[in-house]
Amino acid sequence: MSLHAFELKGADGKLIRGDRADGTGRQIIFMTGFLSKRWGNKSKALAQWCEQQGWGFCCYDVRGFGDSEGTFTDYTLSDWMADARAVISMPKNKSGLTIVGNSLGGWIAWMMAQEFEQVDRLILIAPAFNMMGVRADSISAERRHDWQSAGWMPWDDDPLHKDWPLSWKWVEESRHFWKSSFDRLRSVKTTILHGSHDSVILPEGSRQFVAQLLAKAPGYPIDLNLISGDHRLSSPEYIQLFHRLVLEPV
Repeated sequence: MSLHAFELKGADGKLIRGDRADGTGRQIIFMTGFLSKRWGNKSKALAQWCEQQGWGFCCYDVRGFGDSEGTFTDYTLSDWMADARAVISMPKNKSGLTIVGNSLGGWIAWMMAQEFEQVDRLILIAPAFNMMGVRADSISAERRHDWQSAGWMPWDDDPLHKDWPLSWKWVEESRHFWKSSFDRLRSVKTTILHGSHDSVILPEGSRQFVAQLLAKAPGYPIDLNLISGDHRLSSPEYIQLFHRLVLEPV
């Protein structure tokens, strides 16, 4: 695949870096999860499938992480949404756009699809709806108070997360955007793929999301696939299911 590196300037002047390949008929953007770089099993598979179909492909790192510029602690959900808007607004993403969103990238993908008319398909893998709001509600009252008072806390204390402190602003923004998740609905064909044994982003979040959406908009074109699996869903059998979903006609 002929991938080309690109750079976009964020509102603060820091660069969003990614890779893209030109194609026709369909454009696919991959949005990564929290603390995930743009190239992993899913994005590599997507890039290969797009090459086989002659489709365009794009993936990127958010500001403050991966190859993009900036310091992680300077950014919150609204900044990563702004990064997504910048990528979607690139000239070649004008129509026939599918967004594949992984974990937190799945929720961001949903919000972007409500804003941009060129998005006509969503594939959301273990989407982390209201991720930080849910996290704040799930921890002890004492730890939640400490997080709000100090202003900072890592997601948890495991080696993967403890060195990445999150500001309380993440929680405030997460709750704010969650409240408006269904305010302006566009009919976008949406498929959710979520592992029933996911202990990182509980599958109940996807169930609740679909129930709330259909209560507000009966008949909305959304399909929830709960499958036996964990949060990553990156083993070969899941990649094959993912492949079939990507190739489905819009």
